[in-house]
Amino acid sequence: MGKVYKYIDPDYNYTDPKTGVLWNLGNIADNDTLIFFESTAVTKRTKELKKSPVTIKDSAALFAIHRYLFQDVYTWAGQKRKVEISKGGKQFFPLDHFDTAFVYIDNLIAEYRSIDKKDSDKIAGKLAEVLDTVNYLHPFREGNGRTQREFLRVLALEKGFSLNLNPADNADVYERYMSGTIDADVGKLADLILELMRGVGDE
Repeated sequence: MGKVYKYIDPDYNYTDPKTGVLWNLGNIADNDTLIFFESTAVTKRTKELKKSPVTIKDSAALFAIHRYLFQDVYTWAGQKRKVEISKGGKQFFPLDHFDTAFVYIDNLIAEYRSIDKKDSDKIAGKLAEVLDTVNYLHPFREGNGRTQREFLRVLALEKGFSLNLNPADNADVYERYMSGTIDADVGKLADLILELMRGVGDE
């Protein structure tokens, strides 16, 4: 899982050219300190969303979720990225085709909502497709994983399931999640999601 991200950002839209640290609302110039600051703030907001989740109408909810999670950290929270991103030599979705991607995601959501609530296999499979597509899109400069996990959690709730794709102290689940998203292995993601889905109230 050691593949690194590469960002094409010659205008320094997101980072301080002197420190390489993301511009942030805490005016923090040290990356380790920023990571702690961001984690603390986002953890708090994540807990709030569990009590009062963002309503998902369509793919626009991704921006609402990101805005809520990162509102204390970045001025660009909830905004589409302005830079091209790649990881391990593989480029994420190009900026000039974003509109097409959002239409595709909206279609996946519509297909998901047509699935019977009792068909857990199909639910898991369609959620895996949504996850794989949103991950490939990678709509934000930072915070894509946390945003897409919350997005899937709320979609699962619509069908009466709880879904935690990043349980505490469970390295195996996280490794499988990362492997599935990095390799775009929808089958692996579907198996993981099905395994993790719990009926609301049965956790």
